[in-house]
Amino acid sequence: MHEYEFDPDEWAERVERFADPGGTSALWPATKEFPRNLPCPTCGEENRLTQRDVDSHYQCDSCADAAERGY
Repeated sequence: MHEYEFDPDEWAERVERFADPGGTSALWPATKEFPRNLPCPTCGEENRLTQRDVDSHYQCDSCADAAERGY
């Protein structure tokens, strides 16, 4: 999906909520308050998640793709 597939209000909401607003990632965007500085609980890779991601019980995109798509 691309920006043009969303109305302007929906796109603005997606930009604030998702790290990759036009993609498939559910991760929160990194900010000064919530940097991407925590490891993935599944693979252990450093700097993969924000505190919001951890609080949401997310894993990194690579691990999520593997779980959802069998990679």
